[in-house]
Amino acid sequence: MFARLDPARRARSLEALGSTEFDVLVVGGGVVGAGAALDAASRGLSVALVEADDWAAGTSSRSSKLVHGGLRYLEQLEFKLVREALKERGLLLRRLAPHLVRPVPFLFPLKKQWERAYVGAGVLLYDSIGGAGAVPMHRHLSRRGMASVGPSVDSAAFAGAIRYYDAQVDDARLVSTLVRTAAQHGATVVSRARVTSLLRVDGRVSGASVRDELSGVTHVVRARRVISATGVWTDSLNSMSPGTPPFHVRMSKGVHVLVERSKIQLDGGLITQTEKSVLFVIPWGAYWIIGTTDTPYSGAPEDVSATAEDVSYILDHVNAVLRSPLSVDDVVGTYAGLRPLLAGASSDTSKLSREHAVAQPEPGFFVIAGGKYTTYRVMAADVVNAAVSGLGRAVAPSLTARLPLCGAVGFQELWADRARVAVESGLPTSTVERLLRRYGSAVSDVLALVAQDPALASPVAGHLAAEIVYAVTHEGALGLEDVLARRTRIAMENLDFGASVAGQVADLIAGPLGWSVAERDAAVEAYRADSELAAR
Repeated sequence: MFARLDPARRARSLEALGSTEFDVLVVGGGVVGAGAALDAASRGLSVALVEADDWAAGTSSRSSKLVHGGLRYLEQLEFKLVREALKERGLLLRRLAPHLVRPVPFLFPLKKQWERAYVGAGVLLYDSIGGAGAVPMHRHLSRRGMASVGPSVDSAAFAGAIRYYDAQVDDARLVSTLVRTAAQHGATVVSRARVTSLLRVDGRVSGASVRDELSGVTHVVRARRVISATGVWTDSLNSMSPGTPPFHVRMSKGVHVLVERSKIQLDGGLITQTEKSVLFVIPWGAYWIIGTTDTPYSGAPEDVSATAEDVSYILDHVNAVLRSPLSVDDVVGTYAGLRPLLAGASSDTSKLSREHAVAQPEPGFFVIAGGKYTTYRVMAADVVNAAVSGLGRAVAPSLTARLPLCGAVGFQELWADRARVAVESGLPTSTVERLLRRYGSAVSDVLALVAQDPALASPVAGHLAAEIVYAVTHEGALGLEDVLARRTRIAMENLDFGASVAGQVADLIAGPLGWSVAERDAAVEAYRADSELAAR
């Protein structure tokens, strides 16, 4: 049975925070923090994971949704980074999360014929240096072949293309799955729990004061090691430690837009170079994700948003390769995120390395920053390795390269038998396929909700009502934004951020969350107000 992250478990976990001395307290519920909690818990350590907001509320839900090596990093001679990332891509595809990560072909248009040898050599290296065989090999396409794969691409402007493969993931779902897997291995996990200060005993960090953002109650959490995995908030947590920070984090803003699939006729995705970076066109259900930007950002991390200038930049660059240009009216949604880059000499964030670093600013306190989403597992293992050194007892090496995530075991068998699952559940096969890609073998829990209450098979903005309920009863959602923005992607896929279905979603989650009628109404009103403000 999979871990249930429901309100009752959260209450028990809050109690445990104040009554247990943990081996490791991990601060930050993004992909690296969740990965670190799983890494430590799977080694047999007692672990607490706290997050000030919701799981993946920051950068880890606002990426390009790709698991990739970073083809452009080869041009920057970042061979080690690319090899490492491609190895991780292979692990996720084959063993760790085959239900969440899948191969996607990408078209790389060639502007001049001479580029074929240069780009082809790079893509051949990309196919070879890490995780070979995890995805199909690349192939060269003539101008005619390019037109057949991408009818919407202006093939007359190019000398042909190369088609290669990378992989795609719902980034927020991967994080919530990591958290559930960590809880399955004994970790105490609490979202909406903000660290307000670090505690010290005899000159060592010995825990932290953690405020429950729902009740306002502060808990004293004792821990032999504290790990900061807070991404773009790294400097904020570093400020709680005296002395000179070991490094600083620079923020780079990445913006994406969504358009309907009917607007672009293309089999797979597309990548094209820009003057600063690369631009992706990525298939995403009924939509295309197009992005991204790579610009310095100095505002408050929680205030990042897509501007009209960002959207214009993306449309200008994608229109340079399309037969029929897209307009602002074609954009049905936008989102913006921040990359946490280690500060460097370059003023151009697109040129800063995506390498990560681990430091110990003071005894008992460890910080990890930088890196790429794809290499979260390596980052997590590195910081846990540093933290357990000197712990006073033997600790097993990292096990996570061999540890399937929640829903992975049994997924392939269910996928092969999906027609039977569809018949038994009374749902269309296409719906079962979508559910399997979201929950893997944990789909049985979602289908059990439908069996108990057939009304939960009703649709809610492209999802089953059961999925909305499941987000609260199993996946740790504590409010409308958690459900609409991260457990589902309704907020991302609509310009009103899902405000039109907020009432319907609130009706479904009010019971599991124990909301009164007044609390339900207040939550809907607040969400709609925030959505209206964000849409301006």
